[in-house]
Amino acid sequence: MSPLQDELQQRRPFRSLEEEAALNLARTMSLLEDQSVAFLRDHGLTPSQYNVLRILRGAGDEGLGRNEIGERMISRAPDITRLLDRMEAAGLVHRQRSTTDRRCVPTVITEKGRALVDALDKPNADMQHAHFGHLTAGQLHTLIETLTQIRERITSAVAAD
Repeated sequence: MSPLQDELQQRRPFRSLEEEAALNLARTMSLLEDQSVAFLRDHGLTPSQYNVLRILRGAGDEGLGRNEIGERMISRAPDITRLLDRMEAAGLVHRQRSTTDRRCVPTVITEKGRALVDALDKPNADMQHAHFGHLTAGQLHTLIETLTQIRERITSAVAAD
């Protein structure tokens, strides 16, 4: 019996190694996400809001348009406009219509938003170290490469459809 079978209290073997791998990945992601959600909730943020703050911090003073933010999100948010509305109401971001192109409404991070995301860098790094610090550099590189290959396969299959 595999460790995942024990954890899930599953008596039957998995149908395939692919199924076991997929379920292992899903279970691990669920545990990581649960801790991340709790961590961010303690700071008044959702994972999507935190992702937007990190994206906008990296974008610089020009900010980004709604679609550009959506394309860079780790998990696709179905309604970026409402997400940005809530973040603007909380004073974390600011939207300002472009003076050169009235159709463009870039979103920029505010000082409050920057201070919050900056303050979370160290505790977030500590949490990631707690999750992955026991792995060797070689194991981490292998994990990164493997996950990259899986994503590339999925995105190329979607593009082919």
